[in-house]
Amino acid sequence: MWPFLTIFAFAALAVAIVHRRWRQKYLRSRQEAQAEIQKLKERQQQQFAQTQAQQETLFNSMIEGLLLLDENERVQLANRAFTELFSITMDVRGKTILEVLRQHELTKLLQRVASEKQVLDYELKIGGLAERSLQINAAAMFDSNGHRQGTILVFHDLTRLNQLERTREEFVANVSHELRTPLSLIKGYVETLLDGAKDNPEVQIKFLQTIQRNAERLQFLIEDLLTISELESGRLKMNLQPIKLQPLVERVLEDHKSQANAKNVVLANSVPDLIAEADAERLQQVLGNLISNAIKYGRSEGRVKVSARKTNEAIELCVQDDGPGIPHEALERVFERFYRIDKARSRDAGGTGLGLSIVKHIVQTHGGRVWAKSELGKGTEFYFTIPISTAGSNSISPV
Repeated sequence: MWPFLTIFAFAALAVAIVHRRWRQKYLRSRQEAQAEIQKLKERQQQQFAQTQAQQETLFNSMIEGLLLLDENERVQLANRAFTELFSITMDVRGKTILEVLRQHELTKLLQRVASEKQVLDYELKIGGLAERSLQINAAAMFDSNGHRQGTILVFHDLTRLNQLERTREEFVANVSHELRTPLSLIKGYVETLLDGAKDNPEVQIKFLQTIQRNAERLQFLIEDLLTISELESGRLKMNLQPIKLQPLVERVLEDHKSQANAKNVVLANSVPDLIAEADAERLQQVLGNLISNAIKYGRSEGRVKVSARKTNEAIELCVQDDGPGIPHEALERVFERFYRIDKARSRDAGGTGLGLSIVKHIVQTHGGRVWAKSELGKGTEFYFTIPISTAGSNSISPV
């Protein structure tokens, strides 16, 4: 009996040992499988996060605003360009487009996209202090069963393009108008001369003088247009050198003495001994335009003064007259091309309407800025800045 029990005990012990080893092996295999599954999950999460980051980087690198809506027309994704376009700081995810933008036209656009099932273009005008124009491309997304999955909207800012187009149209219209007037006068006087006025010496001289004056006006206009074109395109390079301002201003004033004497205007040079870093020829052009305008539109028997002072970062020059002044609302516009405060008076004085625009472009090309101050009845002051020269006196360019 005892041997049988002993054998049974050994057999039970062997089974227990085998079972324990199998259980340990099973637990190890299970742990290894769980660890492998966890690694797969982490790898999938990393890949998903990486893909999502790549998508966000791609969307945020777009210059167009992008808005992705879900099937319930709630925002699922909005890129950086979209939030910057509308100056949005809050999290827009989960909100409707009406809650985000307050534009009822976009709600109607979404309804059209859902019904027409095609890409739609829409131009949105946004009012305010600065009106903006946006072109919106909208398209609905459907699955294989035709169920709507969402909507994508792409926003293009056309404000700058529209402004440039308006500027181009205004420029063409202004140039056409400026050319038409002298050409019409030249044509009319030539026809009159050919019809018999040439036989009268007094009339002939008078008509020819008028033709010459308008031909010169055309020449000045074309030269100014070419200068503007070169400045705006960046083709005109500045020859920057250290320039003594006092003798340069004196030379420009000397060039305008005959114009000043015709109106008994006193020219004053109050520029101290300062040295600027500038293109001498272009700086003379700036001063010449401002001084000529000051004499032309200032009062007879008046005074035109040129002064300058050194600031922390630049040299500030001022051309001052004691004429009738400029209305406050016109001060910001006097540097626009072809802008005239008194159109009839400006044309009678022989101006092209481009002088101050040329002044602005030349000063900005030097890295400076230009502005005007005026009080009606007390004259006008035109200011502009140019860089200070850091070179020694031995390297100063002669004027």
